[in-house]
Amino acid sequence: MEHITLLIGIVIVTALVFDFTNGFHDTANAMATTISTGALKPKIAVAMSAALNLVGAFLSVEVAKTISGGIIDETAGIRPEVIFAGLVGAIVWNLVTWLAGLPSSSSHALFGGLIGATLVSVGASGVHGGAVVMKVLIPAVAAPIVAGLASMAATRLTYRLARNRAEEDTAKGYRAGQIASAALVSLAHGTNDAQKTMGVITLALITGGVVAPHADPPLWVIASAGLAIALGTYLGGWRIIRTMGKGITDIRPPQGFAAQTGAAATILASSHLGFALSTTQVCSGAVMGSGLGRKGGVVHWSTAGRMAAAWGLTLPAAGLVAAGAALLADQGDWGIAAVAVLALAVCGAIWVASRRKPVDHTNVNEGPAAEPAGVVTAALQAVSPPPAGPVVAQPATAVVTVPAPAVAGAPLADPVGTAPVIAEPVAAHPHDTHAQRRAKAGSAAG
Repeated sequence: MEHITLLIGIVIVTALVFDFTNGFHDTANAMATTISTGALKPKIAVAMSAALNLVGAFLSVEVAKTISGGIIDETAGIRPEVIFAGLVGAIVWNLVTWLAGLPSSSSHALFGGLIGATLVSVGASGVHGGAVVMKVLIPAVAAPIVAGLASMAATRLTYRLARNRAEEDTAKGYRAGQIASAALVSLAHGTNDAQKTMGVITLALITGGVVAPHADPPLWVIASAGLAIALGTYLGGWRIIRTMGKGITDIRPPQGFAAQTGAAATILASSHLGFALSTTQVCSGAVMGSGLGRKGGVVHWSTAGRMAAAWGLTLPAAGLVAAGAALLADQGDWGIAAVAVLALAVCGAIWVASRRKPVDHTNVNEGPAAEPAGVVTAALQAVSPPPAGPVVAQPATAVVTVPAPAVAGAPLADPVGTAPVIAEPVAAHPHDTHAQRRAKAGSAAG
């Protein structure tokens, strides 16, 4: 009995660690567009989101019931070590996608981990296939499409209603609307994602005989899950916030308001129905829809393609990691200890790798477009400030932007060893006529 109690304790702690990673992995869902448009400062945004995630955790337990008794059959011989292995698979995949800055689904990582571990330890009889299809797979396909279409329609309507007003005149009102809609998304996230950890802990308590089958999560489970996800949210998943706010499309305040409102409505509706929805997929779909809804808006489909690939890989990848962990955990106490040590080692390695190029609240809005392009430009910018105006290089030399040297006409050494670059003392303006350009070229030659 003492062994079972200790194992349940380990599972509960591991579940709360997953809840913590869920928090910082999914902060972008609520706050990426709000931060990218400047509606809220980064630290204030994540603090507000954390508080509302905690409140949302107490509003419903329908999703928790889906986890604890809907997808996995708690009466089919599920043991605490199976749940432990499933959580390890979910945590590892969460951290891998966080390192890559990809907004993958924490929910599907959890489902994949639990399913993979159950299939190895119990067999197909331990998984409710119908529930997986109806409450996981179908919503996974439908939710981002529904949220994207709703967001696209809302964006077009928003711009149409404000077509006679200058965008700078309406930006302040839309930013206020963004704050309200972001608060709603955070509240919805707490009602959906925090409950998943509640369901896992409740499932562990059921398998250990602590609570009766089909029981609601105890109050202490609700409170601890809410606190864990709120703490993770406050620390902020800055890498994924950068991708959501800058990598998918160029978000403007009207788009941010429309995207968040559509996402919040979708998440709250699914929570009421007991669908364990991926808030990440909903919010990502809404952001893409807002990009398509604005006239002249651009969606970066390469980033969207990487995200879609991560979504497709999440269930099987987390399941494979969990299956391996379950095989090892089934060997006894030493196997469980080995799984714990290996998981800590992998998580530590990912954390160390993330420190090489840290992303935090100070540089979260510096998207890929803000980074200098090319080795030559980067090297030159590292040793001297950029020029005040545009500079045109000689046609025979490398096409780079360089600062003018102290002596006009003096060659600058190219840091990568190519031909020297000669800076012109008189820069051509983009709007000069052909004759003016020839005159400036002549003065440079003289």
